[in-house]
Amino acid sequence: MQVDLLIQARWIIPVEPASVVYDNYSLAIDGGRIVDLLPSDLALRKYRPRVLEIRDRHALIPGLINCHTHAAMTLLRGFADDLPLMDWLQNHIWPAEQQWASEAFVRDGTDLAIAEMLRGGTTCFNDMYFFPEITAQQALQHGIRANIGLIVFDFPTLWAENADAYLAKGLALHEQLRHESLLSLSFAPHAPYTVSDAPLSRALTYADEMNLTLHMHVHETAHEVEQQLANTGQTPLQRLRDLGLLTSSFIAVHMTQMSAEQIAEFAETGAHIVHCPESNLKLASGFCPVADCLAAGINVALGTDGAASNNDLDMLGEMRTAALLAKGVAGDASAVSAWTALEMATINGAKALGLDTEIGSLLLGKAADVVAIDLSAPETQPCFHPVAQIVYAAGRHQVSDAWVAGKPLLSQRRLTTLDLDELTQRVEQWRQRMNAGPS
Repeated sequence: MQVDLLIQARWIIPVEPASVVYDNYSLAIDGGRIVDLLPSDLALRKYRPRVLEIRDRHALIPGLINCHTHAAMTLLRGFADDLPLMDWLQNHIWPAEQQWASEAFVRDGTDLAIAEMLRGGTTCFNDMYFFPEITAQQALQHGIRANIGLIVFDFPTLWAENADAYLAKGLALHEQLRHESLLSLSFAPHAPYTVSDAPLSRALTYADEMNLTLHMHVHETAHEVEQQLANTGQTPLQRLRDLGLLTSSFIAVHMTQMSAEQIAEFAETGAHIVHCPESNLKLASGFCPVADCLAAGINVALGTDGAASNNDLDMLGEMRTAALLAKGVAGDASAVSAWTALEMATINGAKALGLDTEIGSLLLGKAADVVAIDLSAPETQPCFHPVAQIVYAAGRHQVSDAWVAGKPLLSQRRLTTLDLDELTQRVEQWRQRMNAGPS
């Protein structure tokens, strides 16, 4: 039988079923989908591949899902470091965005983010930023999968003048993109402190009508919670619950401030959490109680946040930090195992985005979003268990290949849809322009 692609690997880690590693197996791909998973000694007898890739020192895993980022903010990497969140945001990032966040800025910043993410094994990202039509355009151009956030604020930016305009532009973009197979969409109100009740309720209505998710920063800092309590007598979570937003279609990002009672109540809603451990650590925002949330049955996914607050889009590093931090916060070395961290970066992200029938694991029939990681390097030897090595020892430089819907976007460390030299020149022009200050 002829297939488009056969990948032979030392290990295949499908994520579903859980805790399974296949030794010396092959993945058969046709029409962009996984059609078989079988021992390599049988694969070439059963299939005649148009392309055969042998990765006999590698582990194949599902493509990593960065479930929360602001891709274009790669151009603000290192722009304002070592500051608390509200100072960083209000006095540095928002003024810089008012000056620079144009269509060209988003195009070049998104290209830089896509290059970084693919080289680190990320094949799908969940974005929230201005000019989402440009982010979508660049994702399609380079073949990466993306969930595009239709951002909402109360206040004006270079993209829209008020909440009505954000929502209208979001609706128009949804109509334009709804048939793109590599793209999905969410309404993305920025945060409880930047979006008032009326636009939140309208975003919920639209999301329900269109079967979209809602993606929002929630309980990111103690200050956010204290301010909302002082102003209204409610926590942000209580307000969102009363507005009806907390459903199985809601994605709450950060959630560093949660009591045991709030964890139990949140679990009942079926809503999802995206944990961004490195950004939360860098901004001293607090610690999401991941182990307690998982124990309560909450689906917890993983994201990097933007490169302005992390300062990278490295999901391998994020898995390691998430696992180690959870152990420290819980006081339990068994909290968030390597397996759990890998699930957070793959199938849990797919569940949060409503894409778990399509991506997040290497099951037959799913889209062939696959990553190969070379574990033969000294840094990951000896290899007693490939999942532990991937989470606790591997670096993103060991990601050799990434396929999205069966198409190679990273092939033996070479990007196939991006010219790195040309991209580097564009990024340097932005550095020089921003360094020179307002024009």
